[in-house]
Amino acid sequence: MLQTVYSAGLNGIDGFPVTVECNCANRLARFEVVGLPDTAVREARERIKAAIENSGFAFPDAEITVNMAPADKKKQGSAYDLALLVGILGSSGALTLPPDIEQCCLIGELSLSGEIRGVRGVLCMCLAARDAGKKRIFVPAENAGEASVTEGAEIYGVRTVRELIAHLTGKELLSPTAFDMSLFEEGLNRFELDFAEVKGQSKAKRALEIAAAGGHNLLMIGSPGTGKSMLAKRLPSILPPLSFEEAIGTTKLHSVAGILPEGVSLMTARPFRAPHHTLSPAALAGGGTIPMPGEISLAHNGVLFLDELPEFSKPSTEVLRQPLEDRSVTITRATGRVTFPCSFMLVCAMNPCRCGYFGHPTRECTCRKKDIQEYLHKISGPLLDRIDIQIEVPPLSFEELSDSRPAESSSEIRKRVTAARRLAVARYATGGDRVYSNASLNARQIRKYCTPTADGEKLLRSAFDRMGLSGRGYDRILRVARTIADLDGSEEVGARHIAEAIQLRSLDRKYW
Repeated sequence: MLQTVYSAGLNGIDGFPVTVECNCANRLARFEVVGLPDTAVREARERIKAAIENSGFAFPDAEITVNMAPADKKKQGSAYDLALLVGILGSSGALTLPPDIEQCCLIGELSLSGEIRGVRGVLCMCLAARDAGKKRIFVPAENAGEASVTEGAEIYGVRTVRELIAHLTGKELLSPTAFDMSLFEEGLNRFELDFAEVKGQSKAKRALEIAAAGGHNLLMIGSPGTGKSMLAKRLPSILPPLSFEEAIGTTKLHSVAGILPEGVSLMTARPFRAPHHTLSPAALAGGGTIPMPGEISLAHNGVLFLDELPEFSKPSTEVLRQPLEDRSVTITRATGRVTFPCSFMLVCAMNPCRCGYFGHPTRECTCRKKDIQEYLHKISGPLLDRIDIQIEVPPLSFEELSDSRPAESSSEIRKRVTAARRLAVARYATGGDRVYSNASLNARQIRKYCTPTADGEKLLRSAFDRMGLSGRGYDRILRVARTIADLDGSEEVGARHIAEAIQLRSLDRKYW
């Protein structure tokens, strides 16, 4: 007897529907799975056999053939266990499945006791199942909250095989899991860190505000203890709130990587990734036999913070160059290609030399001139060219540290940042362009939206000749100037906006 049920698989962060065809024949007992299964899928035979017997059913003494379509796509992982079990019970006649089983999708890993365990990438698979026309999706109970984000399909969280079978046979119906949008909206404005806790550093805060408003990359140079890391960690608190679509995209990546926090249905805060400088290029870009997202993709829609930038290996930092331009990274393996999105803000911090006190007003640098140059030149020119804003973070004075007046809070800065982003998005929508931050403008759009006034053009020409800017550097100054104008609420990019943008990109001339 042939029984067809449905599941879903993963390819990168993209789910795809899988048709599971189970055939039971009254011949010599055998269990065969075809359709490009990997080791985890082939090992499902033993899990299914034990789960069926420990759930009160008899495993069929027959020739069982399972085909997983499409047969030319690799099936990886244990998420197909539940569909295989239901298909086998249905094809053997041990279970009478409802007529609408073709509208159901079954996702989950089995334990030997018949319990259903959580799997990675549930949200991606549920979205693919919904797009394939599945109205009811059964997932492990621990993944139900994440899966409930899927609009247009009923999500059922199941704990055991017995619970699922009781629902399918109509004996004891489960209630669908509903997503609570109010929890998502509440989480958008909840932060542990606040700029109100940062003393002084008004210039650095201004640079971070501009970077947040335009989505620009940022480099901070300063001696140890000046607050570079402290400032960077508070950057997510002034970024615009995640949209629902951005939250889904970020959640999909964290779900596939298996790092979605327990009890979290949907990411509400922009990610802040701060990897250690010993990480490999593959850990940064992503990779593995089964390609997984790296740090740059896990920072999608958020911040990638590289502290002590010169301590990162040259191959690791050079990996950043292409993703910073393309906002995506493609990993190619013998089994195929996977593309992960990585639209992130790169924020870097570093000391001016190995001892950290080159240019310090009170402490003497112990490094030789040659050592300082070698330390600084660990960072390549092409990478520096991709960083829009470069600022110096000076040591604080006693007066600044002892000032008891409260600093401006993150919520106040965030209001200005959000207003500037909305102004920019509305401008680009009116012009027929799908652009969501000034940092994403291409060369054509820069000419269209960032044309400076006559005084601004004169100032920019002078800076171009004096600083020896590259074409990329010229474009990035215009992007930053456009953001400064947006913070001012100005449609014109004037001389004062150009002047501030130039000041925020002059440190490479001082140090390099």
